[in-house]
Amino acid sequence: MSWEATALIVLVAVLVAGFAWYERSRPPSQVVALVAALAALSVAGRLAFDPIPNVVPTTDITLITGYALGGPAGFAVGALSALVSNLWLGQGPWTPWQMVAWGSCGLFGAALARASGGRLGRFGLAAACGFAGLAYGAFMDLSVMVTYGGEQSWDRYLALSVRGIPFNIAHAAGNVAIALVAGPALVRMLERFRSRFESRWTAAPPAARAGAGGLVALLIALTTSLSLASGGGSAEAGAGGPAADAAGAEAQALGWLQRAQNGDGGFGTSPASSSSAGMTGWAVLGLEGAGRNPLDLRRAGTTPVAYLRSTADSVRTTGDIERTILALRGAGLEPRGFAGQDLVARLRGRRSRDGSFSHQINLTAFGVFALKAAGAPGAGRASAWLRRQQNGDGGWGFSTAASSDADSTGAALQALAVSSHSSGAVRRGVHYLRGAQRPGGGWALSGASVNAQSTAWAVQGLLAAGVSPSSVRRGGRSPLDYLASLQAGDGHYRYSSSSDQTPVWVTSQAVMAVGGQAFPVEPVPRRPGAVKGGPSAAPAGAGAGGAKAGKDGGKRSAAADQGTSKAAEEAASGEGAPVAAESEPASARTSDKGSRGLTWGVLAGTVVLLGAIWAGWLAFRRRLP
Repeated sequence: MSWEATALIVLVAVLVAGFAWYERSRPPSQVVALVAALAALSVAGRLAFDPIPNVVPTTDITLITGYALGGPAGFAVGALSALVSNLWLGQGPWTPWQMVAWGSCGLFGAALARASGGRLGRFGLAAACGFAGLAYGAFMDLSVMVTYGGEQSWDRYLALSVRGIPFNIAHAAGNVAIALVAGPALVRMLERFRSRFESRWTAAPPAARAGAGGLVALLIALTTSLSLASGGGSAEAGAGGPAADAAGAEAQALGWLQRAQNGDGGFGTSPASSSSAGMTGWAVLGLEGAGRNPLDLRRAGTTPVAYLRSTADSVRTTGDIERTILALRGAGLEPRGFAGQDLVARLRGRRSRDGSFSHQINLTAFGVFALKAAGAPGAGRASAWLRRQQNGDGGWGFSTAASSDADSTGAALQALAVSSHSSGAVRRGVHYLRGAQRPGGGWALSGASVNAQSTAWAVQGLLAAGVSPSSVRRGGRSPLDYLASLQAGDGHYRYSSSSDQTPVWVTSQAVMAVGGQAFPVEPVPRRPGAVKGGPSAAPAGAGAGGAKAGKDGGKRSAAADQGTSKAAEEAASGEGAPVAAESEPASARTSDKGSRGLTWGVLAGTVVLLGAIWAGWLAFRRRLP
């Protein structure tokens, strides 16, 4: 068998092994669709930049996919990008080499994420993409020597490599530029999607396993994505449609909010202001609504939860107690023993005999959220009081005698959505919001100017009622269009077109609305790679962001939580072991296990490929005269 044929067989074997391991990882349908969309974006990028010699965004997209989504996704995006893009650029003996080279870039990205803990940074990511461009060029120089025959020697390889230096430098420089401009934003967006898609599942019976269906589905999804990218589908499904825009906007806002954290772990009304318990509570809710557990966010070694613990004595008003309970439950912590205080008992003691909290709509709605999140009784009586306070126009005001406004109506709708016997009140509340919407797509507070916070409240109310905010339009614009118009270049949201007051508070509320999250927030799992040890902090199966197992899926009983609160609290403040991730039965598995298996499988295949090439070259040299 010739040297060229041997190398081709090894390449094909590596690719078959890689796709087989991807198939065995059994990715969920959302991940299949995301991988297909990324592969389509990679193909489109390669074709768009084809007139510029060797500037190829495919390397960046593939590496970042592996970095954010893991080895299986990175390998699949890289290999499919080469195969599909060559339908336009020309297939040939170089195709399997390109598939292996770009697939390896995806594996390299996954290895970087593991080595750096997912904290590589803009310049580190750009340097990695530049190195990947040079490595890709070196590998393809080897393919030229092997594929086209002739002398197989280091001298010839070096001669080919020297001739390709300008092209490889152009490739690396283009990678660095693209990564500097778009790399961090793409990473944040993909990590956000990953947090939504991660789930736990048990082994299915043999008859229920998919066989080759996953890979077929991936190829079908890739074809569909390419069709949409070329204009053959609806604008909303395309890579640049509203869904992708909303995800990118949410990722930008989340990144800004994280950077606004102060050195003491807390948040102020703006990045330059001192921390307060109130603003820290709102920021924590925004982080959790966007799928980020505050226990994973540290500044100078301190988390927002640790700051809340240190300022627990300042939690005095009903609103402070409600907000703190929600923030703790979103982090997977128990509010009944937080800093030596039973916040749930304190809140229940504030409830009036008629079920309300201070006879105010917003406080009562937040009381429902907090009691539901903590699994405590009493939310039903509060919900019944809210139903009785609905105005004739279908909305709610600040108090029993106040005229309706979007803020109070949005809060009441969220509270009634998690209660029974409220469908009629919810329907009338949605009708009020439709009528109160302003021509620009947003809402105002009691006749004042249209603003982001009132619009966010209305959007969350619509979401809780099961109404898509995109379908509620005035003057051809939806509330999401209005919020998008207020997002600044650094990612934060302005209060209105003429004011940029309290940006941390405004952004914390807006990011929840843009991300499709209503109250109460479900417990958010810790990030992959978080140190484990200690009791469980969140119920198994709790999704990130909007991934819910049901309206009451995140609740636990008080008795079950009492044994975990102290260790979880110590973990949050840095005084004890970090909170563990969800426990699971021995028969359960995660999709990450398949990811790790594929990563090592393809790495092993790549090593075998390089070893075979090296052994073949040595054998060839021995036969030279």
